[in-house]
Amino acid sequence: MALRCIGHGWKVAVVQFIKGALDTAEERALKSFGHRVVFLRMGKGYTWETQDRDRDTKCAQQAWKMAHEFLQDPSYAMVILDEFNIALQHGYIQIEEVLPILRTRPSMQHVVITGRGGSAELLEEADLVTEMRQVKHPFRDGIKAQPGVEF
Repeated sequence: MALRCIGHGWKVAVVQFIKGALDTAEERALKSFGHRVVFLRMGKGYTWETQDRDRDTKCAQQAWKMAHEFLQDPSYAMVILDEFNIALQHGYIQIEEVLPILRTRPSMQHVVITGRGGSAELLEEADLVTEMRQVKHPFRDGIKAQPGVEF
């Protein structure tokens, strides 16, 4: 979706809420489009690796503050909140503070929220919902994340 916006010459902002330590190919690729893409890694790693809930909450709230700025800026055609559903599930951000911001964003701005398990409130607000689910994954067989597939 980001590539489609970029292809039209529009600006995209990506805010990653959970991922943080890992350099990813999608970040490098999107940043290669220069001023048309802002890509922020705001997390400190995957939630299942966390040993510090306070730190993760603080990181998620800082990421939400940045996302909020993009969600008020009509120059961004798309704002992608990567793994935002995970931040909501863990209570790092409260849905009650999110919905009013989403409702008052610029009229033609698209918001993409990723991460499994979107809340009923968020799904109700959405115009488009796509669910990806894991059927089979090599990680189950002890194969670590692979470049070009997971990152």
